[in-house]
Amino acid sequence: MPPSGLAIILGAGPNTGTGIARIFASPTHGNLAVALLARTPDSLKTIASTIRESQPSSIIETFPSDTSPESLSSTFSAIKAHESFKGLKLKVAVYSIKHSSKKPFLEESYEGFVESLRVYVGGAMAFSQECIRLFFEHHPSSSSSSSSSEKTEGGGLVKKGTLIFTGTLGSLRTNAEYGAYGAGRSGVRMLAQSLGREYSQQGIHVVHAIANGKIEDQEGDEVIDDGKVMKADSVGKTYLWLVGQGCDLWTSELDMRPAMERF
Repeated sequence: MPPSGLAIILGAGPNTGTGIARIFASPTHGNLAVALLARTPDSLKTIASTIRESQPSSIIETFPSDTSPESLSSTFSAIKAHESFKGLKLKVAVYSIKHSSKKPFLEESYEGFVESLRVYVGGAMAFSQECIRLFFEHHPSSSSSSSSSEKTEGGGLVKKGTLIFTGTLGSLRTNAEYGAYGAGRSGVRMLAQSLGREYSQQGIHVVHAIANGKIEDQEGDEVIDDGKVMKADSVGKTYLWLVGQGCDLWTSELDMRPAMERF
């Protein structure tokens, strides 16, 4: 069966990103062609190889990229031109990069603090612009500069796609010595809220998901569900559920955590 659309994941790591990509690409789940983006080419190749071993028919392509506007612009051009994605519309995009910074405030430098925001919040902004432009490009009957929404023949709103940000509890509150971390995480959450309010009526579903707890890439029947960690595949299935939501009900924010996690 040919893929039903395109998924782009920025932050394709060995745990969360791998599980999301596996579920999205699975013919029995998302049945999407997947573009994996991350800084390290070797890591990308390993993840793609792992998924292809269990799902030989999956379409997984890798693109080394950081979060700078220049790198993302070049990468999205390569994605649009890639033969594996020919004729496919972007259905979901996920921003799921790591962002951790801990330092006593008086030891923090201005340059280090601002660089943390540039990489994480600035990266979210640049990634979002590329994704939103592509959503509109794949649905040309309406433009990003118009407040009008695309309608079906029956008058229903057309869902152009879903943009998901993976956040942490730091998006809501933070601890001592985590000033840059908290500023970045909460900044991306506010960006997601703003984008949702701006583009929801134009058919773009924006979600900020808080992952509170450890995520591991666990497969197989021998895995014990002890409620202490989140399975990466379960995160992928939750994100796929978001993708499948119709325009009558959209989740804008959600918390994900294993049963044993304190909150």
